Amino acid sequence: MARDGSGNEHEHEHEHEREREQRERTDNTETEPQHRGQPNSHDERVELGLALLERLEHDSLSLADVVDRIETVTTDPTITRTILDEAELRGIIDREDGIVRPKSRQYVRFEQDVITKDGEFSCRRCGCGLSTGYFITLDAGELGPFGSSCIRKVTGRETD
Repeated sequence: MARDGSGNEHEHEHEHEREREQRERTDNTETEPQHRGQPNSHDERVELGLALLERLEHDSLSLADVVDRIETVTTDPTITRTILDEAELRGIIDREDGIVRPKSRQYVRFEQDVITKDGEFSCRRCGCGLSTGYFITLDAGELGPFGSSCIRKVTGRETD
């Protein structure tokens, strides 16, 4: 690289430009739309959230209760909104006045859809340490681990 009276100025500018481009590429991996290529973690979280909403065991839930369940997939408010909006567009839920009504009646079947694993885990809902984790097997992937109480709350078998 050519040098002027200020030493490595041109080289430093090119290095700074390369770092900025790398940051932009890294920052966009979570927000690129699905149609632009391979699925990314944003898409996987949306699909997992939608799969969870398809399996809710309630006639209706408050929006806060639905968000509580979605937060087992993501705590990103933008992704949460995307999940809710997409669920409504796909006909998975109806939303009105802070009440969510699931349209599906495909509930989680504990005997088939929940598996247990022994190990050292933290519950995705409450953060408690677990030696046995419960995982929900959904079409979009596996969700968990949960403790024995939280798995019932997430699936709707038990309320707070």
